[in-house]
Amino acid sequence: MRECNLGSCVESMWIAGQHQWELSSRSLLMAIVNVTPDSFSDGGRFSSQEQTITEGLSMVDEGADILDVGGESTRPGAKPVSVEEELSRVVPVIGALARQSPVAISVDTSKPEVAARAVEAGASIVNDVTGLTHPKMLEFCAGNDCGVVVMHMKGTPETMQSQARYGDVVSEMQDFFHERYETLTGVGIAPARIVFDPGIGFGKTLEHNLTLLSRVEELRVKERPVLMGLSRKSFIGALLNSKELKYRDAPTAALTAACRIRGAMIHRVHAVKDNLDALRMIEAISESV
Repeated sequence: MRECNLGSCVESMWIAGQHQWELSSRSLLMAIVNVTPDSFSDGGRFSSQEQTITEGLSMVDEGADILDVGGESTRPGAKPVSVEEELSRVVPVIGALARQSPVAISVDTSKPEVAARAVEAGASIVNDVTGLTHPKMLEFCAGNDCGVVVMHMKGTPETMQSQARYGDVVSEMQDFFHERYETLTGVGIAPARIVFDPGIGFGKTLEHNLTLLSRVEELRVKERPVLMGLSRKSFIGALLNSKELKYRDAPTAALTAACRIRGAMIHRVHAVKDNLDALRMIEAISESV
């Protein structure tokens, strides 16, 4: 990998602490590590932190580039948890994964206190579903060298689906990303640390989600990479007319491949191997053209 500093190679790089990725051709997989009892997909699947850590390490073995650890469900209608509860869930897991794995660790949180403790424990990415709109989260990230994932969401997980109203969902997304970019860079967060996530399913109807998926290339603001989090989401079930989560992994891999063709370079998933295989097939074809 060629060396890159925060002031150069911005268009193709993502820098997060000591980690850096060149994203002109090879995309990244961010594996979901839930430490929650009520996640929509796998809440309560792992009854102990030891099991969660083992699962995270197995995802690394399967090819994950990043482990995204979350301790608070963001499914539609989810209730918030306390800072203390979230800390007790994620900090031990992040610490263990950071010690035992060479890949980057991300913390999926909107709480600045949790972000701070997670980075102290070994995380190098803050993945915030509220887009770093909390002033203290912005201040914390500005004072560190962590990478940041800025996601779009209307309202909160508890209220977001009642606020799914847009004039032009793509234009509003672009406006949000432009505003966030100017705000983040204005407080000293280097452009190379920023990634944008349109928040598929977060305060969007099925029609909104499909529009965003068909126009992924238009979501890349200021040449920053786009992260897509589609894995097992309810819009897939709506399209398939099925509520069975076990039938959503193959469609997720298909959508991952489609979004990679449209320029999304980071993909947040549950099933690492299926999505990795899909990405590498698409990239092999692209390289041969």
